[in-house]
Amino acid sequence: MFHNIGISGLLIIFAIALIVFGPAKLPQLGKAFGETLREFRSSTRGIIEDDKHEPAAELIKERNPT
Repeated sequence: MFHNIGISGLLIIFAIALIVFGPAKLPQLGKAFGETLREFRSSTRGIIEDDKHEPAAELIKERNPT
């Protein structure tokens, strides 16, 4: 996700967030971001698992109901 962002890029993002939100809000924002990312990952993991368990023939029938 952040493969192209180096340390300098992260420092710039952190400095901008510090200026915009202030030092009191940063822990709350970090927590909210972490929870959102965790929920997103678990949702995508669930979708991938559902796709693995559904046979390909049923998928084709659902997509082409002729």
